[in-house]
Amino acid sequence: MSELPILPTTVIGSYPRPKWLREAIRLHKAGKVSDEELTEAFDDAVVAVMRDQQVAGVDIPSDGEMRRDEMVEYFAEKLGGFRFYGPVRVWGTAYYRKPSVVGRVEYLGPMLLHEFKFTQHVSYSPVVKVPITGPYTIAEWSFNEYYKTKRDLVFDLAKVINQELKTLVEAGAKFIQVDEPALPTHEDEVEWAIDAVNEAVKGIKVKVAVHICYGDYSRVLRYADRLKVDQLALEFANRNFEPLKLFKEYKYDLELGFGVVDVHTNKVEEPQTVAKAIRKALEIFPPERLFINPDCGLKLRPRRVAFEKLKVMVEGTRMVREELKKKGITTTSLKPIINR
Repeated sequence: MSELPILPTTVIGSYPRPKWLREAIRLHKAGKVSDEELTEAFDDAVVAVMRDQQVAGVDIPSDGEMRRDEMVEYFAEKLGGFRFYGPVRVWGTAYYRKPSVVGRVEYLGPMLLHEFKFTQHVSYSPVVKVPITGPYTIAEWSFNEYYKTKRDLVFDLAKVINQELKTLVEAGAKFIQVDEPALPTHEDEVEWAIDAVNEAVKGIKVKVAVHICYGDYSRVLRYADRLKVDQLALEFANRNFEPLKLFKEYKYDLELGFGVVDVHTNKVEEPQTVAKAIRKALEIFPPERLFINPDCGLKLRPRRVAFEKLKVMVEGTRMVREELKKKGITTTSLKPIINR
């Protein structure tokens, strides 16, 4: 599938776990549910989430990251060189198991292959998005007890992620998203962090996006001409779409994954609000270079709210599609725009 409807709608990745899956995970930890039963519960949850996205009308779905508790922990568990000591508080009463790097990072084998193959098998769309946490964010959100510098750690992580991406592409993945929310954190590290992202995606001949949802985008955009990805997927709704003006200041020839619904609130936007935001983005971007998505993953919202936000996103997008259809603009391409 090389063609998509103009302004393709997609997701960033995470989606609320069904309550029954959360209960199955709790019972598994208590020894009351077997590994086989838990796997079945995860599979069923992916089917349910895929159905939500289908009913909402999303063009490019994901598996909702049903099997992942946390975006760094999940990968650290599957790589050599990491150790976990205990939970760390992130905010409020939220904790996660922050990993420590205690040896050289090693690729031990496929991390997302089963996840991708199952999602592809049950998907209503021939294209699914596969999110993977990027090398800089894994390093930034881990303790470093082994490498002399963070830079050395990040580039070793980039090499193992590159191996994983090649495995996914060989299995048929067509759209990969590298999640790098930490990328703008330290202004003096952004330039070489971008080089590490490029190392992670080297030789990947399918559509690649980088997702960023925190920080000062200008720190990244000043180096955008060096990024060897096809798309930046960014949050805008939570920032009242103010960052759009940055794209008038910096040279930017990539696609934009345009965040049009705020994942930090339970308030559901109106389709007209989404349409208005897309029209504003079209003043800067040609429609062929605009993808539509939520600001970030919807994991922390109630499932009903997450579903309604996806519906609104699709309805608002369809309003603008009708306007573009009158101009003869109906499709865009899934093909990568950057030669890696």
